[in-house]
Amino acid sequence: MSVVVKQIHPVFVGEISGVDLTQPLTSDVANQIEAALDEHAVLVFHNQAISDEQQQAFSQNFGELENAKGGNVTKATDRRLEEGMNDVSNLGKDNKPLPRDSRQRLFNLGNRLWHSDSSFRAIPAKYSLLSARVIPDAGGNTEFADMRAAYDDLDAEFKTSLEGLICEHSLYHSRGALGFEVTEEERTETFKPVLQSLVRVHQASKRKSLYLSSHAGKIHGMPIPEARMLLRDLVEHATQPKYVYAHQWRQHDLVVWDNRCTMHRVRSFDESQPRDMRRTTVAGTEMTASQDLAA
Repeated sequence: MSVVVKQIHPVFVGEISGVDLTQPLTSDVANQIEAALDEHAVLVFHNQAISDEQQQAFSQNFGELENAKGGNVTKATDRRLEEGMNDVSNLGKDNKPLPRDSRQRLFNLGNRLWHSDSSFRAIPAKYSLLSARVIPDAGGNTEFADMRAAYDDLDAEFKTSLEGLICEHSLYHSRGALGFEVTEEERTETFKPVLQSLVRVHQASKRKSLYLSSHAGKIHGMPIPEARMLLRDLVEHATQPKYVYAHQWRQHDLVVWDNRCTMHRVRSFDESQPRDMRRTTVAGTEMTASQDLAA
């Protein structure tokens, strides 16, 4: 099996060919794919009609799967997919589009904000792998932003001012921005804030990047309005078209991205049509900041 990588955006994103993800990978092929991720941050695989089990097996080449609990408001009895799979579709347990007033649907609207998966966990995610099983006729693109290139283009003085800044991340910040109402138990347990460095260094490439997300709502030692203005300015900078790739999904595409150096968001689509998207998440291995100051 020969891995071929074609860069399809000026600053990041590789399109992979020569790999059949329905089959087990050799360690050499898995290493080639991870090296491509280190360089390109986002990889696109076309024509991969994989099962949930095959998707999980492929994901486990790169680390342990993250526990999906705590990242949504779906009750265990309402889960559509088996453990190990993150359901980012618009479908209920009956495989039909969720009602407009469904709490699950309203919560999932937060995926349309720029974010990094699991930045609301003390140890944030490494990779996300999203498989398109059923797609709508139009819309529903996923956009990715390269946070390394965005950091590189900041001036030296501004970069220095960002060093050492620690942000508070929580699902409460992202969902609260949309007016989503949470229970007291969710706010204090499920959405308990964690701390993340605003600038982080990629373990393999050693490149610095901005670590931004809609989950970020505070910066320690900074008044909240000032912190949110800085975060908003940085997101506006980091999501300029020159740093963004918009993926137009085809059925059976699989896209892998490195949460340590990208942000992403889904775009709107006709929600009367099914959009069955299944994600596996490779767990991270280290904190970006000590949690001693967490609220």
